[in-house]
Amino acid sequence: MKKIKILSIDGGGIRGIIPGVILTYLEKRLQQITATNLKIGDFFDFVAGTSTGGILACLYLVPGEDGKAKYSANDAVQLYAKDGQEIFARSFFEKNIFYSLLRPKYRVEHLEKYLGQFFGDVKLNQLIKPCLITAYEIAQRSAVLFTSADANDSLRNFFVRDVARATSAAPTYFSPAHIQSDEGQFFSLTDGGVYANNPALCAYAEARKIKFKSLFNDAKADCPSANDMLIVSIGTGTVKKQYHYEDFENAGTVKWLEPIIDILMAANSETVDYQLTKMYETLSAADSEDYHRIEPPLFEACPEMDDASPENLEKLKQAGLYYTEKNEKLLEEIAAKIVANS
Repeated sequence: MKKIKILSIDGGGIRGIIPGVILTYLEKRLQQITATNLKIGDFFDFVAGTSTGGILACLYLVPGEDGKAKYSANDAVQLYAKDGQEIFARSFFEKNIFYSLLRPKYRVEHLEKYLGQFFGDVKLNQLIKPCLITAYEIAQRSAVLFTSADANDSLRNFFVRDVARATSAAPTYFSPAHIQSDEGQFFSLTDGGVYANNPALCAYAEARKIKFKSLFNDAKADCPSANDMLIVSIGTGTVKKQYHYEDFENAGTVKWLEPIIDILMAANSETVDYQLTKMYETLSAADSEDYHRIEPPLFEACPEMDDASPENLEKLKQAGLYYTEKNEKLLEEIAAKIVANS
């Protein structure tokens, strides 16, 4: 029985360049092994993402004219490299600290423009593979998991551009997304990173209910368990920024606002990794090696999620390249497993 190949990508704003670069290397290696021009979305059976990872997940699964993935891993990186500066642009007036206390840090028009260009009118139920994209409903106070498996119901089908907008509506950075389903129901959504910055465990839970054998008509397990899954979970760079007791002993709301977002995102990603690691340790020796957590160091790049300066964009790219160079053996192993289970 071939394993279900799951790709999960964390949130992290402009740092999405790092997993994008790593996946570009992996895609090229897979193409070499299989002697095909297939793209990263064609090689996995299920893709999950949060925030910037959710945008990447959607990009990888947009259908081309042949029904295969339209965008390569490198195409996805270009969204950040070419357009990141405009998405995270602010006027002189908007850089005023008092403006940021009263308004979101960035306007959404530039982000929405590029999401519209990449996704057009593609709907969630048209994506080429099962997926899970996270967001949070602030009016109903509930987690929202956009899944292509549920999107055959018009109540749960959306434009992909709206799904990408919702999952990346990071609090304080962008305003919430106000979107509607095919049925006309409205949702007020913010970034899924508030509860699942690392969506790998959500991906596992969602994959457990999918009938992959009938979906792909091959030797895959329906409603697979952990020993039927190959999970590749990719972070957006390890943040080692320290917060000292003396600095926060008497800190109030304003001083805690930015650090708490950073801490909550990192803590969630670490906790999910711990849970999946322990889960896979209970499996057989062979199956226990099929969960891979890739958490690259930031190297010289800035940890801020919105530093889209040309210098930092290049440093983020170099961080991705640095990781691939130092972990080529691991990536070769993952590529071999993906091909063996295709």
